[in-house]
Amino acid sequence: MGKLTVIIPSFNEEDNIENTAKEIGTILEGAGIEYDLLFVSDGSTDNTFKIVKELSAKDERVGGIQFSRNFGKEAAIFAGLDHATGDCVAVIDCDLQHPPGILVDMYRLWEEGYEVIEGIKSKRGKENPIYTLFTKMFYGIMSSLMKLDMNKTSDFKLLDRKVVEALLDLPERNTFFRALTFWAGFKSTSVSFDVMERKAGKSKWSFSGLIRYAISNTTSFTTAPLKFVFILGTLLMIFSLVLGVETLVNYFLGIAADGFTTVILLLLIIGGCIMMSLGIIGHYIARIYEEVKGRPRYIVSEITGKNNR
Repeated sequence: MGKLTVIIPSFNEEDNIENTAKEIGTILEGAGIEYDLLFVSDGSTDNTFKIVKELSAKDERVGGIQFSRNFGKEAAIFAGLDHATGDCVAVIDCDLQHPPGILVDMYRLWEEGYEVIEGIKSKRGKENPIYTLFTKMFYGIMSSLMKLDMNKTSDFKLLDRKVVEALLDLPERNTFFRALTFWAGFKSTSVSFDVMERKAGKSKWSFSGLIRYAISNTTSFTTAPLKFVFILGTLLMIFSLVLGVETLVNYFLGIAADGFTTVILLLLIIGGCIMMSLGIIGHYIARIYEEVKGRPRYIVSEITGKNNR
């Protein structure tokens, strides 16, 4: 038997905090699992952290961290890992779209010796069709790069203390938690779950926010976009050679070329490809700049609870 710390990233989730703490606590207590709950308020501007402090005053198993501003979900997860005290650590969404009952199944698998227990979505629930398409494309790319099926993965997972320490030892500040647990390579297994409807409130993710999240995670984890620039350049060079040969042949045959439209189209295509490639390279340079500065992943403004490190 070991203690389980449940990390719960939260951003303006005042409508869910109390119910989430109650549901998770009831399930874990009923299963005889020693636990504590760690809410990480990602710069919430509502009463999220106030409610966490009130719960913490009533129950020493509840704790919380408040960021000085919004640093993002990845930062919230790693802050939780950094402050967790359990022998194993789980991450679950505050809106309970990740069913808390699965935590018991994960914990039992951990007791059997597994060090990473991944939550795999068997059903994604109700989603915008455009969002679903975009998600499949993103995870399809990540799956091909990692040689693992990430289409149904989530941040819902349980990690052994050994894995937590390994992730915290990583020097980079721009991280992709969902993929890093695969990359780490510890003894792992998975449990499937159906995505539930939110208990209260609305999702804080916008479509533009999800695009930024996908771009950030892709560039923080893989150099594939840079390889794409090389492939694109190679294809354009081959295209240019073929077009150049055709132009020379026509010239020597004395065939007049209607070249104005062709030149304009070529300039637009090549110019667009160059600008896109510069954008990708520039994004990676910005990533290097962020890493070199060495700023922390997050800044904590307040901590509550007795079980935090």
